[in-house]
Amino acid sequence: MFAALPHLSRRRALQGSAAAFVVCGLLLWWLLPVGGSSPEGRMTFSTGVKGAVYETYGKLLRNAAAKDMPDLDIELINSQGSQQNVERVATGKADFTIAAADAVEKYRLDGRPGADRLRGCARLYDDYVQLVVRRSSGIHEARDLRGKRVAVGQPRSGVRLIADRVLKAAGLRLDKDVTALPSGIDTAPELLRRGEIDAFFWSGGLPTTSVRELSEGLAIRLVPLGDLVDALHKLGGASRYYRAAVMPADAYPRAQQNAAVPTLAVANLLVTTDRADPELTEGLTRTVIDSRDHIGLRVHAAQLVDLRTALYTDPLALHEGARRYYRSVKP
Repeated sequence: MFAALPHLSRRRALQGSAAAFVVCGLLLWWLLPVGGSSPEGRMTFSTGVKGAVYETYGKLLRNAAAKDMPDLDIELINSQGSQQNVERVATGKADFTIAAADAVEKYRLDGRPGADRLRGCARLYDDYVQLVVRRSSGIHEARDLRGKRVAVGQPRSGVRLIADRVLKAAGLRLDKDVTALPSGIDTAPELLRRGEIDAFFWSGGLPTTSVRELSEGLAIRLVPLGDLVDALHKLGGASRYYRAAVMPADAYPRAQQNAAVPTLAVANLLVTTDRADPELTEGLTRTVIDSRDHIGLRVHAAQLVDLRTALYTDPLALHEGARRYYRSVKP
């Protein structure tokens, strides 16, 4: 056996170091994103009523985005709901929001400021229209609301928009045939508990915490609304975005007593404008899809976010940044 010559040992050591350096470089190239750092700066996200699904979703999305885009500061601001959300984004008072498709379309059809600048990032989950009454109530269909005290949502909410249309489809007028109270999901359940209203409208993902909690302390029912779809579509305009749906029996087990309830549903969209930075929009869209299961642990409706349907943001065109994301994950 011969001892290795010193100069040969040094050459082999240098070759090994060079190979390791190349391997490390390739691994970094593969693991790290190409094109520089993540989006940075400040972004405003308009959510919804305190304690409701939009607010909860916004908080969870902000937490997920903090991991994906650590240099981005997201400010959440509460709102009355979809109608105010759309207006805020269209007029530059917020950068992103969640809004129901019917509220988005109404804003566009009314030719409101900035409507032509609105863009979609993702179709999220469906809101289910919920008409809640005491179980002992004589209200069994929407037309039974005549002469009743009904919480119809705050003036700039999507609930108000839906309540008005549902009542019209049932042959009633919000400003004439019912005593309408401008109360949302943050106050309406307590009003029903105290007997100060006969019913309240809500539109949200299933289950909505406030409705579930109410059902655990008060005997309530959900009034079927599914038979109004044709009448709603005849109203024209944004009403075409409502579709027949069924609340499964386990959405609110105590309220539904193991029975499914036919109702109406409308899609929620992640909305921005053409002002939004494409890199930021691409990153936020990616976070929405990647965090679906995590957010879905708290907002069960979010489990229904589906990559195959997320890009269908009718009535809005896709933002360029969102389009980049869907192209990057296309099989």
